[in-house]
Amino acid sequence: MFSKIVFWLVLVPIAIIILMFAVANREHVTVSFDPFSAHAPAAAISIPVFVLVFVLVILGIFIGGVASWLRQSAYRRAARQRDAEVNALRREIDALNARLNHQADRAATDNAARLVYRPPAAR
Repeated sequence: MFSKIVFWLVLVPIAIIILMFAVANREHVTVSFDPFSAHAPAAAISIPVFVLVFVLVILGIFIGGVASWLRQSAYRRAARQRDAEVNALRREIDALNARLNHQADRAATDNAARLVYRPPAAR
């Protein structure tokens, strides 16, 4: 239910705004990749403005995501180390519990062997 509300109140208006932007900015611009020749560039393309804006926004999101991922590498490394420590401690706890149970079982059988019924002495 909540996802449908978010869809209709947020995503649909954003999609309408994006479509209005694309329709309003259909003019072609020349994007040059030659910094030395402005009049006759060696590498240039002619694309609509809205395509250029969308490509640059997507490129910015990608670069920002990569930068964020690289900045968080120390946190991911620390999380992996903590996870390894927790797993090692769990294995140690399991081994100690098994040893404790084994000792308790052995002590119970030793005590059971000592608890033998002795009939009363005859008078």
